[in-house]
Amino acid sequence: MDPQKLLTLLNKASSDGIVAAKAVTKLQPVEGEGGKIAPPTYSDGAYALEDRIRDGKIVHTVLLDSVQSQANRLEEALLDAYRAGHLRMPLLEIRVPGFGAITSLTAPHRIHDAIFRDSLWNGKLFRESENGKRIIAARAGNATAFFEFAPTVLLFGTWDSQGGGGTNTAKIARSLVSEIVAFDVVRGVRTSSRIDPLGIKLVKDVIVKLEGAPEVWKFQEPPPESKALGDGKKQKGLKTVRPSEINHGNIAPSITGPDGPGGVTFAYAEQTTVLSFTQLRKLRFPDAGDRTTPERDSAGRAVIAALGLYALALQWENGFQLRSRCQLVPVDTPKLEVIGRTANDRNSSESFEIDALTTGQAVQAAAEQASKHGLKWHEERIELQPREDLVKLVEFSNKTVEEGA
Repeated sequence: MDPQKLLTLLNKASSDGIVAAKAVTKLQPVEGEGGKIAPPTYSDGAYALEDRIRDGKIVHTVLLDSVQSQANRLEEALLDAYRAGHLRMPLLEIRVPGFGAITSLTAPHRIHDAIFRDSLWNGKLFRESENGKRIIAARAGNATAFFEFAPTVLLFGTWDSQGGGGTNTAKIARSLVSEIVAFDVVRGVRTSSRIDPLGIKLVKDVIVKLEGAPEVWKFQEPPPESKALGDGKKQKGLKTVRPSEINHGNIAPSITGPDGPGGVTFAYAEQTTVLSFTQLRKLRFPDAGDRTTPERDSAGRAVIAALGLYALALQWENGFQLRSRCQLVPVDTPKLEVIGRTANDRNSSESFEIDALTTGQAVQAAAEQASKHGLKWHEERIELQPREDLVKLVEFSNKTVEEGA
């Protein structure tokens, strides 16, 4: 589908008649069917296992990538495109010494993150600056400031949890939702062992003097048996430890059973992605005089929709390297399907493919279209400065960690 045809579709969907665009992409391990995959682990090393209904049957599934994780990956794809010069869009950025750049695409709570709250915009506290006030006041029905400075929150959602506004607090629901789930799961086991090439034995009474970091230690001869400190006890700055506590010595082979994080095999996995035009149609983009038109609103929604499809196309082209031992590949070329007012009502009888080049051009064309309606976003990076107290807090935290407190 060429960029202009795609934009025409997005304009129609942003006005009426189309509920969503959906992509269900079947995936398999990169090494092939039956390859072992490592799902993400949660508290106590647990997997997110659950039973789901598929084709009228109960099947065992495991979550391979959550909605939140997928959103972060799509944001990262957009950030990479921005930094490579392939995308022009608003981007807020703050640099805290020792931590590099934190952006509106990487902050955990996006534009409402405490890191931005504790920053300065043109010399004023973020929430007290001219544009910061507009962002804090923005809502779904008055989303112009979001569009101008942080349009991706209209895709991935945001919540001003520190706004103190109760039911009137800014909450923007996700319009783009994606997750990856494996079906017909069989749990595996994990083995571990280590052979020390130095042959250091796991004796008990090696005494070391710890000085700050664990790797800074000094060997001292064990005292006579009658004066041994006892395992783990301290005396005059000395501590009895085993070589394994400073990562030396052999580790006997062991097996983590099927109830632990031993990986999984599965029949197939799916990435399910839905771009909701129903949610996008809740967005309004009034001007400074609180005036808008259906054409202006529709044009703004089309930009956000194109941006979401661009992020998805980038992810498809970059591949699915989710974590160590969890790389997936699509079985077939991913495709999008347009859904009408009912599940069996298709505005387009055929699915269609998208790529990064086409969707990227659609983003640019949609932004130019919105601009003609007076709806413009900032295409240059917006640099904020960390508040002095935030810098001091980070420095104090680093010092505390270094001192082992």
